[in-house]
Amino acid sequence: MILEMKVPSPGESITEVEIAQWLVAEGDYIEKDQAIAEVDSDKATLELPAETSGTISLKAEEGDAVAVGSVVCLIDTDGKPMEGQSKVSKKLDETPVISPPNPSTKSNYATGTASTAAKKIIAEKGIDIDTLIGSGRDGRITKDDAVKAVAAMGSVPKGVNRGEERKKLSMLRRKVSERLVAVKNETAMLTTFNEADMANIFELRKKYKEQFTEKHGVGLGFMSFFTKAVVRALKMFPDVNSMIDGDHKVSYDYCDISVAVSGPKGLMVPVVRSAEKLSFKDIEQEIKRLAVRARDGQITVDDMTGGTFTISNGGVFGSMLSTPIINPPQSGILGMHNIIERPVAIDGKVEIRPMMYLALSYDHRIIDGKESVGFLVAIKEALEKPEEKLMNGDIKKSLDL
Repeated sequence: MILEMKVPSPGESITEVEIAQWLVAEGDYIEKDQAIAEVDSDKATLELPAETSGTISLKAEEGDAVAVGSVVCLIDTDGKPMEGQSKVSKKLDETPVISPPNPSTKSNYATGTASTAAKKIIAEKGIDIDTLIGSGRDGRITKDDAVKAVAAMGSVPKGVNRGEERKKLSMLRRKVSERLVAVKNETAMLTTFNEADMANIFELRKKYKEQFTEKHGVGLGFMSFFTKAVVRALKMFPDVNSMIDGDHKVSYDYCDISVAVSGPKGLMVPVVRSAEKLSFKDIEQEIKRLAVRARDGQITVDDMTGGTFTISNGGVFGSMLSTPIINPPQSGILGMHNIIERPVAIDGKVEIRPMMYLALSYDHRIIDGKESVGFLVAIKEALEKPEEKLMNGDIKKSLDL
């Protein structure tokens, strides 16, 4: 029996996805729930699991945009594994791991092999296939590689081999690009700066991190302090926790904090829900859970939907100072940076302190300069006096120790 596999809807309002990568080849035997493709929407990259076992026939090329509900492959349920082919089952509840091609592993497509559609273009344009670098699975030359190839690139000395790689941006990356440009064009974005002395937080973490980790199974990081400081500041300056919707201002009595984390597909921004109700332990555990999901490619559209304010920690990559871009439709984003020991004046004396630059980018249409500066000063105060401003004078109780 031939089963038609159609593109499922990744989420509300998504009508089209793009085949980012086939994880199987034409004619392969696959098993039910095995991941057969990665598909990009404008919000996330998701895996497409096989609906049944059998032999697969691909009906879409890598890079093709296909409508939700369209047939992307056929599965012959009467098909049998080819000789020497192992049955690899990948269940949905397992952690997806995408490994780089292994040269020692046999594949239907060797490096430099062109797809059917690519071969046609190569022949029509007279392109030297040896000059192409495939961006598909196992180095396969895709239709997109052939379309973008240039047959003649001027005079090149004989014997000199020069290559370039062209890879179509994923639908997610293209959508992110569009949104970032729109933010610059459609908001009155400004950035204000300050700095924080992190000495007291360093001392707290040094004293209690082992107890905290032993009891809660997660480290006592900087993000819980920053999230707590942001929640406090949002309560003090509610305009920063607001958004523009047409001619209206929408304000929130809750704090859903978007946290920028790095994943295999680039930067993702999952949301810590109702952060105002969470303890230090709760925040650290939730951020760890979201970071692991992002790293393992399991982040969903729902994980990244919503958010009233964003925290971006460029410091983990070594950033000294930046002007972060607002995550629309939010009105503000806080940029954290690397912590460097610098000489500062303390009570008339020069001391070496662990200092961090802070940056708040905000939409001036809804947030005035007074509120933006006050908000950032409130962040600074909370970070420099965490016991007083964030822990009500009781460190052990606040850390659930």
